Amino acid sequence: MNNTQMDYKNIDRLWPHIHCLIVLAQQGSFTAAASRLAVSKSAISQRISELEQAAGVPLVLRTTRSVRLTDAGRRLVEDTRESFAQIAHSFEGVQSLSVVPAGTLRITAPVAFARQQLVRRLPEFMQRYPQIRLELDMRDSLVSLTSEGFDLALRHIEVPPDTYVARELCRTRTLLVASPGYLAQYGVPENPWQLETHLQLHYPRQQGAAHWIFERRHGQPEDRAATIPVRPVFVANNSEVLRDMACAGRGIALLPDFSAQHAVQAGELLELLPGWRPVSVFGHHIFALRPYAARTPRNVRVLLDYLLEAFAGGFEGRASS
Repeated sequence: MNNTQMDYKNIDRLWPHIHCLIVLAQQGSFTAAASRLAVSKSAISQRISELEQAAGVPLVLRTTRSVRLTDAGRRLVEDTRESFAQIAHSFEGVQSLSVVPAGTLRITAPVAFARQQLVRRLPEFMQRYPQIRLELDMRDSLVSLTSEGFDLALRHIEVPPDTYVARELCRTRTLLVASPGYLAQYGVPENPWQLETHLQLHYPRQQGAAHWIFERRHGQPEDRAATIPVRPVFVANNSEVLRDMACAGRGIALLPDFSAQHAVQAGELLELLPGWRPVSVFGHHIFALRPYAARTPRNVRVLLDYLLEAFAGGFEGRASS
C-alpha cells in the first residue's frame, strides 16, 4: 500500500517534467523551450534529466547543435501531448468566465505589417485591458498555431487556410512604384511590357523564373493579361527593404499599399500604370486566424473584436484606390 502511494506521488511530481519534454519537442532546443516556459535553460535540462532518471531510459539525444527525442521520448510526447492540450483548453475555458479579460496572448504577424500597422494600434488595446499580456512574434511564414502555442495569427494572404477560423480585418492593394529621380533618369513606363527594360526590385515568392503579371483594371474579358519576366537587380523578402531601395532610386518595385503609403503621400514614390492591376504578388486581404475551438477564450475574443474595430476603415492614410 505504501509503495503504491509512493509511486503515485512520484508520478504526480513528474507532470511538470513531462510538460517540459513536450515543449522541448515543439521548440527544438533547450533555449527556445526555456524562453517559452519563462524558466532558465538549466531548469529545463534538470527536469529532463530527472524525468529520464525516473523513466529509466534516455528520452533526449543531445548534441552541440541540436536536440532530438529518442523513440521512448517520442512515444511519451505522442501519448501525453493531447492530454496537456486538453488541460490548457479547459483552463482557458475557466479563464473566459472571468469578468475581466486576463492572461497571456501570443500573436504572430508578418514583419512589415506588424511594424507599420499592428504595433501602433496595440497601445490602446493594452490600455483597455491592462490584465492581458501580449507576446508578438514577427515572421512572414505561416506557422502551426497549435503546436507553437499561438492564440492568433495575422496574415497577408489571398485565401485563408481552412484549418483555422478566419476573419477578414481589411483589404489591401499591390502598388507598382518608383521614385521621381529614377523616373527622370529612366523614363515612365506606359504599359507593363516596357518594364522589361527597367531596373526591377523583386520580392521572391517561388523558386525558378520569376514573373510579374498584370491585368487591366477596367478591361473586357478578352483583354489579355501581361506577363513580364523579372530579372531583378535587387531581391529581398521584406517589403520595407524594397520600399527603401525604391525610394533611393534603385529601380521599380511592387509593394503592398501599407508599406508604400507614407512614401507615396510624401511624394518619395509615385504609383505607376494606374490602368493595370498587379496579380499573384501579395494577398488582397489581411486575415486574423485562430485555431478551431468549441469556446473562444475571452481574452482572444476581445483582442479579435478590437482588431476588427481598429482596421474597420482600412489603413489610416493609405494610398488611394
